[in-house]
Amino acid sequence: MTAVSNSASDQVDVVLIGGGIMSATLGTLLQQLEPSWSIRLYERLDDVALESTNAWNNAGTGHAALCELNYTPERKDGTIDITKAVKINEQFEVSRQLWQHLQAKGELKDTSFINRTPHMTFVRGAENVDYLRRRFETLSAHPLFKGMEFSTDPATIARWSPLLVEGRDPSEPVAATRAAAGTDVDFGALTRQLVDAMVERGAQVRLQHEVKSLKRTKDGRWRLKVKDRSWNAEQRTHHVSARFVFVGAGGGALPLLQSAGIPEIKGFGGFPISGEFLRTSNPEIVARHQAKVYGKADVGAPPMSVPHLDTRVVDGKTYLLFGPYAGFSPKYLKKGKYLGLITSLRLDNLTSMLGAGLKNIDLTQYLVGELVARPETKFRTLQAFFPDAMPHDWEKIVAGQRVQVIKRDKDGKGVLEFGTEVVAAADGSIAGLLGASPGASTAASAMVDVLNRCFPDRAAQWQPRLAQMMPSLADSDSAAPGTISGERHADAHGMVRDGEAYAAVDADVRA
Repeated sequence: MTAVSNSASDQVDVVLIGGGIMSATLGTLLQQLEPSWSIRLYERLDDVALESTNAWNNAGTGHAALCELNYTPERKDGTIDITKAVKINEQFEVSRQLWQHLQAKGELKDTSFINRTPHMTFVRGAENVDYLRRRFETLSAHPLFKGMEFSTDPATIARWSPLLVEGRDPSEPVAATRAAAGTDVDFGALTRQLVDAMVERGAQVRLQHEVKSLKRTKDGRWRLKVKDRSWNAEQRTHHVSARFVFVGAGGGALPLLQSAGIPEIKGFGGFPISGEFLRTSNPEIVARHQAKVYGKADVGAPPMSVPHLDTRVVDGKTYLLFGPYAGFSPKYLKKGKYLGLITSLRLDNLTSMLGAGLKNIDLTQYLVGELVARPETKFRTLQAFFPDAMPHDWEKIVAGQRVQVIKRDKDGKGVLEFGTEVVAAADGSIAGLLGASPGASTAASAMVDVLNRCFPDRAAQWQPRLAQMMPSLADSDSAAPGTISGERHADAHGMVRDGEAYAAVDADVRA
């Protein structure tokens, strides 16, 4: 990937801040819709996809709500709410349709970023077994989850994933669900391909360039102050003018949107959460676990801390990854500044931050407990999944930073927002994405949402082209932006399960 020189024009149509999956997806869509628009991407590090999108920074592995229990909460009456699970599954389907379209056009030349990996949920104890059974019965009745399996038989679970059963007390009640058509996605590899294709179509990419601030000018454009971080920079600081700006900078999005001064960002805060994983590449262990397995979170744990034992394929090599273990750093980016949290505090978000903290004492207690836990205590969490796990087979890796979104509720007090949030100016000239999970997996629908909110005058003109790229959007008048309407559920189910409509991408998904 080649960055352009500083002699290029200082006026562009679109600036994308951050070289992650969100910016890459939005830039790809805009080039398909408006090929004459000039696009420039700024990334502060020396390559794209090195922060939240990096495969080892917990960027997600193809979230489709097939196994994640936090997307299917239990109501007070004992029924299971699958609303969020259905939405996330639909959104992931939109992303897959976009990738298939790009592959068919030759713009995604390598589909090794996506691999067939069954998604499982595994629980222990009679109460959790009962919950998982009710979750399975509710989900499997929906067309999108029709192929899911359920079992309380240790022998059956052992056929699905032997590591979960070997060495376990046979008297302990266990249960598991399995969706054979799940996937593992290396979003870092995908992002690099998308950005390379953008450059081939004329986009400019400037690596080692950090956007320091944004200011609205009288003509309605945005003036960005940009610092060249390269060691041999001829001009350390310069400015660029853009008609539209997207802030896809992960944890760095909040301070940049605050710098822009748009009223829509007022009241928003962010609490950074770090994390660690255990990883093994031992071929004997890796060969015996081909699945993404989620368990149940501890009381007080945030959704992003739900324990899971995953098969991960990164740069063509297969690993097992377990975690996350929560940590703390005041930085908003893994390779950012330690004052990230402090410098984001404003008079307009102090109430939100304090209110959210008071409402979530259990979360604070959980984080403190994780920070002071001894290594052997943490390892026992892995052994709850994999009883025969041995410490010498595993290494610790530090995950990326996640910034938990905090915003005002209807009463003006602070509330934690578990998910992603698009914040856009009223005139549509700037937008940014805050939050984390399910994040990368929903990139296509999230960026369609940005297009609809920021370019409403072009929505009708763009709709046929978007529907051609992502057929599930064809009924957008009857469905929320970026989701699959009720009439298309059966079609989407067929795309996921039998793979026939994914002749390009899904046929290349490795069994």
